[in-house]
Amino acid sequence: MKRWSSLVSALVSLGMLAAVSAGAADEDVVKIGAIFAVTGPASNLGAPEAKTAEMLVEQINAAGGVNGRKIQLVIKDSSASPEKAVSFAKQLIDEEKVLAIIGPSTSGETMQIKAICEENKMILVSCAAAEVIVNPVAKYVFKTPQKDSQAVAWIFNTMKKKGITNIGVVTGNDGFGAAGKKQLEALAPAAGMTIKISEVYDKTATDLTDILTKVKAANVQAVINWSIVPAQSIVPKNMKQMGFDVPLFQSHGFGNIKYVEQAGAAAEGILFPAGRLLVADQLADDHPQKAVLTKYKADYEAKYKEDVSTFGGHAYDALMIVVKALEAAGTPDRDKVRDAIENLKGFVGTAGVFNLSAEDHNGLSMDAFEMLTVKDGKFTPYKE
Repeated sequence: MKRWSSLVSALVSLGMLAAVSAGAADEDVVKIGAIFAVTGPASNLGAPEAKTAEMLVEQINAAGGVNGRKIQLVIKDSSASPEKAVSFAKQLIDEEKVLAIIGPSTSGETMQIKAICEENKMILVSCAAAEVIVNPVAKYVFKTPQKDSQAVAWIFNTMKKKGITNIGVVTGNDGFGAAGKKQLEALAPAAGMTIKISEVYDKTATDLTDILTKVKAANVQAVINWSIVPAQSIVPKNMKQMGFDVPLFQSHGFGNIKYVEQAGAAAEGILFPAGRLLVADQLADDHPQKAVLTKYKADYEAKYKEDVSTFGGHAYDALMIVVKALEAAGTPDRDKVRDAIENLKGFVGTAGVFNLSAEDHNGLSMDAFEMLTVKDGKFTPYKE
């Protein structure tokens, strides 16, 4: 009996030691959740985002982690489904107990989980672009892509310089398309633009000839398409097939060379506002973003053997904003990290130089953009 009692005591002690060890291990790790559309219709967004986040976490952990703690990345593949995004957000909050969530990839998904994160006081740094994500400001919600209104302003300013005033607008029926349509229509009058026709199409459409036929009949001087895949490649192809020969402007969601490859020769001459990641090699050596952009581009392309995209850049910025805030806070206390994010100034990311505040949970100014075009199948700065 005595031997049995000793054995039980030993097992109990071992169990306690295991529990203590597990607790210590947990204290040495900071969990960050991620919701990306790795597969599905928005995989051109989510796949490079997931790859970027995984690469960065490897680099950060290899260098010793953050404040002595390793980062554990928990990625959920939403396939761009708002319903899946909601389910995954709840899992990351209730089961994984993450410090913060980066993503989702799309605006529709982000808007579906915005309130959930706010109610649960969960930090959300979205990789989606719609301005409504941060306007109005929600205490725990931030985003890394440039603002819709700034993209619209760049497009309209370029149009004015080209003598364009009468335009047609086509938008997808998703969250990003709806947000862009709202900004285009709101800002057009002050910019001296007349939207002669505005059409909305199904985001899963594989041919848009019927809608573009209506736009062509309106005798517009240019077309703006505001969407994500697959329409960004379908619109230029259909326009070329129809002989609809007017300038095509795309949103800042066009920043993946795969869209150009899918559109083929029809992509030539497309104009769109974007950050400088896509033309990093062409920046002056003293440009404030040059070092960050060229290192990220080189690291990503060497590891994955594919061109970098602005979408991977959005994940870079989202993860690094959380990391920089964690460093500043000195502890994985969520409220302290949230406060550090809101007060982050001068952070050089891929989308621009971030200066966040209580009034601005995006932190990017107009100069975060540059107008790009497609020339010989490649992205290049647009020269008037």
